[in-house]
Amino acid sequence: MNNFKNHIFDTFCCDLWDYLKEAKKPILIYGMGNGADKIIAVLEQYGIEYADVFASDGFVRGHSFRGKVVLSYSQAREKYEDFIILLSFGTHLDDVMQRIYELDKAHELYAPDVPVCQGELFNNAFFEAHLSELEHAREHFDDEHSKKIFDDVIRFKLTGKIKYLRLTECTEEEANELLSLNRFKKILDLGAYNGDTVKKYISICPNLEEIHAFEPDFRNFKKLNAYIEGLDNIKAFAYNYASWDENTSLEFSASGNRNSSGAGTASHQTKLVTIDARRADSVLSSVDFIKYDVEGAEYKAILGSFELIKHSKCELLVSMYHRSEDLYELPILVKEINPEYKLFLRRLPYIPAWDLNMYAI
Repeated sequence: MNNFKNHIFDTFCCDLWDYLKEAKKPILIYGMGNGADKIIAVLEQYGIEYADVFASDGFVRGHSFRGKVVLSYSQAREKYEDFIILLSFGTHLDDVMQRIYELDKAHELYAPDVPVCQGELFNNAFFEAHLSELEHAREHFDDEHSKKIFDDVIRFKLTGKIKYLRLTECTEEEANELLSLNRFKKILDLGAYNGDTVKKYISICPNLEEIHAFEPDFRNFKKLNAYIEGLDNIKAFAYNYASWDENTSLEFSASGNRNSSGAGTASHQTKLVTIDARRADSVLSSVDFIKYDVEGAEYKAILGSFELIKHSKCELLVSMYHRSEDLYELPILVKEINPEYKLFLRRLPYIPAWDLNMYAI
């Protein structure tokens, strides 16, 4: 265990929040909204003050945020000789990421890791408390590349340094090479959003005959169902269900976007509605592939597809970035259900450490 800890800590000596407590430079938040709220909440928890909030040049139109006038980047440079940047939004857009990389060269920039959904902050105390589980989970992965990604994601979560993210990236095409796409005839999409992933799997699975899709948010479900009804050469079924570990009703934060989630896992609650939740294996008895992207409910969703995982020999793609605990809980759970799986970790380009996925083959 000490070897694993020393291995992770080979390049730095403290986590981001401890470092910021002692920082002498002014701290500026880059961006507004829910991400900034989360970061500011942690700063307040640690007793760390931030000086200002700024946005990219051209995006400031007299905005204010939490009682502060939002500066443009140019105004921030005029006001401060040097400053620390805390990035408060996520992006996978190449031009935006390139802009962030340029800021990282010009300033001391960090992308603090705060949970997408409710759960513990991945700080040094969390790392120490779950060291044995993290080391155990790491050993479940079947190639050294996955273990390297695992290590660098932890280093990023602790430091906020985006250089560790850049070491973990691959293309979606490279990640999909892990899957037996030619074998998939019947797939299950848990967290299907508006049909975008259904469309993707139809395009990359040449022998696909049947697709089943769960989407709990009603506005997203309407778009999903409209897309599915327009399909001609494939059997497709849309369910206005949340994926869960029992058949029940849940309170749901219905935002109409990708981050719609159960009230128990929502990071920012909007209007709460009551929805139907189902075990996947109460709806289907066999399937070739399951995708889980259920906004922090992955653990419950995996338990709810226990029989499918145990007996169908289906391959899995599991989102691993919504909760700090996902990094160790999900690999351990999947291997406990079916020890025959080979597990791999891949991450698509994103800032912060989102689009981190586990592949069970």
